[in-house]
Order: sequence, then C-alpha cells, then structure tokens
Amino acid sequence: MKKTRDIKTSSPPSAIHSRYTRVIIYSIRRLMRAGELYTKELNKIYNISSAQLNCLLAIHENGPMAPSQIAKLIMINSSTITGIIDRLEHKGLVKRLRISNDRRVITVELTKIGKVLAENAPPPIDWKLIYGLNNISQRDIKSISDTLEKFTKMLEVQDLEVT
Repeated sequence: MKKTRDIKTSSPPSAIHSRYTRVIIYSIRRLMRAGELYTKELNKIYNISSAQLNCLLAIHENGPMAPSQIAKLIMINSSTITGIIDRLEHKGLVKRLRISNDRRVITVELTKIGKVLAENAPPPIDWKLIYGLNNISQRDIKSISDTLEKFTKMLEVQDLEVT
C-alpha cells in the first residue's frame, strides 16, 4: 500500500463535519469487521475462504465451467481464480477436467464433497449486499457507488486487487 502523500491538517473540522466523519468511519469499520467475522466463521467451520465459497457456489448453480467464466461470475480477476481452484482441488472440493481435444481448455466441476458443502454452507456475505441493493433505487445505488469510489481514491486503493 502506498504512503499517503500529503494529509492536510490546516483547520479542525466543524462539529457537524466531525459527527458525520465519525459515523462514516465507524460504519466502514463495522463493514470490515463483519467481513472478518464471516471469513473466520467460514474458515473455522468449513475450512474455506469466502472467495472459495463463492467459487463453489458459482459452479453449483451453473454447472461445470471454465475458470475464466467462474472469475467473471464471482467478480474477481482471472489471475486470482487459479489459486482459488488450486486450494479447492487440494481440499477435494473441485476437480479440473480436460474434456476438449485442446488440452489447454479446462473445465472445473464439483466433487461429491464439494456439492455437499455448496448445499450446506451459509450464503456469502456478498449476497446480502446484492439482495439489499436490489431493493433500493437506481439513483441510490449510483450514489453509493460514486461515494465508495471516492473513498477508494482517498485511500489510494482503487488499484488494489480484490478477491
């Protein structure tokens, strides 16, 4: 992560500005903590990460598919999916198949154990967000999106890879 270049501390914020700033910071901390707790629970109970669960569920819902298709469905970079599939394969939850004459073409499918886990694991935390966003107006979604984009630029993390 880059160091912040220039933090201006010229004048203290107004009382109302401070109150909203505190609400924003606490809300972001709650969101981060919720993600941490969810990940810890998944790891403790099911021995998988949330990215691995998202991968399992994508295959469970859509059937065997190429790693690039899985990456697109779960909204991660194609380069990241290889490691996720490697770990799931090592755990016996998925297997790679070469069903084409072209040996470069790989399809990933669930094993029996992977199917059982996909059917019994809790829904990904992302699904709560997606469900919630489906229930608010397009204008509110755009506003949230724009604000979050400003936050990522403020923190200089807009180029950080997401899993």
